[in-house]
Amino acid sequence: MLKWIEATGKTEDAAVQNALAQLGLDRDSVSVEVLERARSGFLGFGSTPAKVKVTYEVPDEAPAPAEEPVPAAPVRETPQPAPAAKKEKEPAKKEKAPAEKAPAQQAAPQAKGGDLEDRIRSFLSGLLDHMGVEAEINIAPKTENGILVTLEGPKLGALIGHRGETLDAIQQLTNYAVNRGRTHRVRIHIDAENYRAKREESLKRLATKVAAKVVKYRRNITLEPMNAYERHVIHETLQDYPDVITYSTGTEPNRRTVVAFSRGKHAY
Repeated sequence: MLKWIEATGKTEDAAVQNALAQLGLDRDSVSVEVLERARSGFLGFGSTPAKVKVTYEVPDEAPAPAEEPVPAAPVRETPQPAPAAKKEKEPAKKEKAPAEKAPAQQAAPQAKGGDLEDRIRSFLSGLLDHMGVEAEINIAPKTENGILVTLEGPKLGALIGHRGETLDAIQQLTNYAVNRGRTHRVRIHIDAENYRAKREESLKRLATKVAAKVVKYRRNITLEPMNAYERHVIHETLQDYPDVITYSTGTEPNRRTVVAFSRGKHAY
């Protein structure tokens, strides 16, 4: 379900930042529409702030299931000896209960502290074997950004695919398989032949080149569809670029980044 709010600021970028602060979201999670551009007026008089409409998505609320009336149980007459027999069996059940729960209580810490490296290596080994690709799996220690897994070997182009699409799919499958059943998810990054670093540098050059065109011709440019990580690189590269703002539009997998002209941004 889509919702939206309107926000104002001295510039379009400031208005967007005000809206994001209210929502607690990042720029890549919303779509932005500029309703009114900022006007400086004459000698400070008649100036008007920028006004934007920020649209964001929230999960649909599932309707509460209707409670079915519980039929009243029929009243039956129970012979007198029955309660006595029931009381004799109750102690036996209470004695067995701790013995049945004990193994589950002992196994819980082991399941919670499972070896992530073994799970990653086991899943990727099976996946690569199924794909008929030989590659060495190198797993770096866990950091605050997650776990980096590097695949090394000859001719790994098939694992990368067109613009990293196959590599992204492998990364998504690995995250799903390893984090399934875990309370705290761990982000797993998969790389091959140093593709991620090369792609990031290419995106930074693209962002700077497009921003220069936007400022020169004073018109917005919409980039090709990108995944969330690649859109983040564009946003981060241009966050301090003069007279330019960026925002995302569309839905996955065709979500795109827009590089827009914003007059007076960062002007002093």
